[in-house]
Amino acid sequence: MALRHRLIGKAARLYWWLRRPRTLGVRALVRDDAGRIALVRHTYADHWYLPGGGVKKGESFAAAALREVEEEIGLTGCAVERILGVYHSRREYKDDHIVLFVIRAPAGAAIEVHDAREIAETGWFALEALPADLSAATARRIAEYRAGTIGAGLW
Repeated sequence: MALRHRLIGKAARLYWWLRRPRTLGVRALVRDDAGRIALVRHTYADHWYLPGGGVKKGESFAAAALREVEEEIGLTGCAVERILGVYHSRREYKDDHIVLFVIRAPAGAAIEVHDAREIAETGWFALEALPADLSAATARRIAEYRAGTIGAGLW
């Protein structure tokens, strides 16, 4: 499955290079009662990321964030606490706008790989014990969260 997703990703990047679409996305900094955050490792990428994805037509940003949390790590009953930031990315030839939410997991929440075709691994991580192979953007977003700043600008 990882090879299939990598090939799909390459085809998508070629399409984006040709079309330069404007896209809307969300990421979720999901925290539990112990203050840990949920991270995912995709089958088609080599780093740990915050859960997230695209906003569907007719869907609000908050609804998209909660849907992505359910689809990627299997959590339902979460509560949106606040927006941490709004960002812009020109990576992969897209004009991508990303809203990052801080989301509270229900008490005692356990996470799991919900879609093994997309997600290779999930985990709760203490802020003091993050994996060494975080994506650079994920590391920046977590640093903003820890500093209590509102993020904006480039993803």
